[in-house]
Amino acid sequence: MSLQPFISLYRYALEPIAPFSWFGIKVCSIELVAALRLCTALRQAREDLYAKYQRRAGDKQSVEERSFLRDACTSLTVKFGGEAIISSLLGVPPSFVLSGVPPGVYIAAQAIVEYIPAIPPMSLFTELPLSIVDGFTRALLLCSLIPKPIITHASPVIASSPWTLLLSSLVIANGGIFITSMFSFLEPTPLTLTTPAAIKPYGWTTTDLWCAPFITGLYALLTQAQPFWAELHTVISTVLGNTGDKVGPMDPEAARAVCALILAGMFTTRTAKNYGLVWKKGVAEKIKIQ
Repeated sequence: MSLQPFISLYRYALEPIAPFSWFGIKVCSIELVAALRLCTALRQAREDLYAKYQRRAGDKQSVEERSFLRDACTSLTVKFGGEAIISSLLGVPPSFVLSGVPPGVYIAAQAIVEYIPAIPPMSLFTELPLSIVDGFTRALLLCSLIPKPIITHASPVIASSPWTLLLSSLVIANGGIFITSMFSFLEPTPLTLTTPAAIKPYGWTTTDLWCAPFITGLYALLTQAQPFWAELHTVISTVLGNTGDKVGPMDPEAARAVCALILAGMFTTRTAKNYGLVWKKGVAEKIKIQ
C-alpha cells in the first residue's frame, strides 16, 4: 500500500489556514480538528458523569454550578498538563509559554463547543469514524511534536536517551488527563482529590496510556532518531534475515503515516470493543426474551 496519499494529507493538514494566516498566526486545520475533538469529548464525558451522578444521588446532594473558566481550565490541563511537567524536568519552555496561540485555540474551541445546544453522547456510530481522526491527530503529537525537543536538546545525554524519549511521550500524552482525573475536574461536584483511573486496577491496560510510548518508540525505530534506535533497527533487520547493506532510516513523513494508520487501527478496535460488543450483547438478550 502506498503511503503517499497519507503523506500528502498530512502536508495539507499542516498548512496555515485563513483567516489566521492573514494576521501571521500559524494555525493549521489538524490543530483545529484536534482542539474541537478534545473539547467535544470532554463535554460528552462531563455530561455522562452528570447523568450518572443524578441517578445515584437524586436530590440528596446538590451539584456545583458549572463555569466556563472551569471547563476551559479542564481542556487546557488535559492538553498542556503533561507538557508542563516534562518541560520543567528538561529545562525547556513549554509551547504555551512561548506563544499564546495554542492555548487560545483551545479556549476558542471550548467556547464553540459549549455554545452548541446539544451534543449526542458517545456511541459506536459516532466514535468509530472519529477513531480514525484520533489516530492521525495523535500521531502528529507522538511522532512530530514530542520527539523533536528531545532529540534536539542541548544536553547530549538527553538528546541520545531512549528512556527520556519514551518517558516524555508517556507523560505528555497522559499527564494532563491524569491531573484532571485526580482533581475531579469533570465531575459535577466541587473539586476533590480522588484516585485517577489510570492507577486503578487494570488502568494500565488503557489504550491511550500505553500507545503513547509504543508509537513514539516505533517512530524513533523507523527513523533511527537516536543511536539506540539505529542499533536496534539493525539488530531486528539482521534477525529477520537481512545480511546485506546496513538498513537506513525511513523518511520521517512516511514513518509518521505508518504510525497514524496503526493508531487508527488501535483506536478503531478499542471503539468496537467498548461499544460494539455491548450492542451485540443487548441484541442477543432482546432476541432471547422474544
